[in-house]
Amino acid sequence: QVQLVESGGGLVQAGGSLRLSCAVSGKFFTINVMRWYRQAPGNQRELVAEITDGGTLKYADSVKGRFTISKNNAWTTLYLQMNSLKPDDTAVYYCNIFRPAYAVNYWGQGTQVTVSS
Repeated sequence: QVQLVESGGGLVQAGGSLRLSCAVSGKFFTINVMRWYRQAPGNQRELVAEITDGGTLKYADSVKGRFTISKNNAWTTLYLQMNSLKPDDTAVYYCNIFRPAYAVNYWGQGTQVTVSS
């Protein structure tokens, strides 16, 4: 059973930084894609950043230049470095593993990020 556990969220003032982590355990397959999503109250869950086994990085336009996604070599920890945070970044952030061959998603429980103005 795959488990994803996010950490690192919290309350920060606008302009500040946070680093989210996602610990992956119990995996029994090769991971090809990992993502960070976020969901603000009343909004749909949106893709924030993606990293692939080929080294491709993708970001939502709203976070480009401010957020950086990375991982360790073993795919057991995913990170999201968030700089120059804005109140609009306030949301619950979720770690995700996507298996494209099976169209299966695995999710963590989420970590709350709150940015005050």
